[in-house]
Amino acid sequence: MKKILYLIFFLTASAAAFAQQPYKMKVQASYYADDFHGKKTSSGEIFNMNEFTCAHKTLPFNTILKVTNLANGKSVQVRVNDRGPFVSTREIDLSRAAAVKLDMLRSGTAEVRLEIVRLTEHSTLSLVTAKKAAQIAGIPFEEPPENNRLPEKKQEISSNPPEPLEKGRLYDIQLGSFGKKENADALARRLVKAGFKDVVLQKNGKLTRVLIRKIPAEKVRETEQKLRDEGFSEYTVKLRK
Repeated sequence: MKKILYLIFFLTASAAAFAQQPYKMKVQASYYADDFHGKKTSSGEIFNMNEFTCAHKTLPFNTILKVTNLANGKSVQVRVNDRGPFVSTREIDLSRAAAVKLDMLRSGTAEVRLEIVRLTEHSTLSLVTAKKAAQIAGIPFEEPPENNRLPEKKQEISSNPPEPLEKGRLYDIQLGSFGKKENADALARRLVKAGFKDVVLQKNGKLTRVLIRKIPAEKVRETEQKLRDEGFSEYTVKLRK
């Protein structure tokens, strides 16, 4: 029993230590926004410049990175869901939301430190796009062994980690935000066809959000599971005010 407890402690401590290790100490970050908003990323998701995501040439999709602006010390966590940047001098392309957090909108680029918070495994799509991105950028890429790859179905990870829900409260689940209303309409139709109720479009400036609204707290996890089962892997759960 002591050996098992020691092993659990050792593995937990090792994982924590690894998560704190910098991946890249001093690299250039840029950001992308309006021209790509609402378009498909290399992972197949629709790019939303208002979410905390990023493009990286070779890291597996859904890997979580902590990005720190070395000029001001500001940090943000982002999820890899795209490939790029294809400029040899730049390491990472951030969404506009992440760039705002790092206070780098005016400069457009920043020298940053990257730390891996959660490293996933490559799915088939992730691996293929990583190899192609590395080839375009002219950088080396070591292909992982066959038994260290993630089946495509299991790569569907929610963009937001589960948080405690308040009993008796209502929640909305946002599934997308689009510059073109026809894209929002298409997603809403898919949701209705899949059997979801209370699907609404919400105008926010030039963007149109797609939501499932007024979900009781006790039904939220059930709804999330149904979303994943129907292939909707990207969403954000929000408490109704």
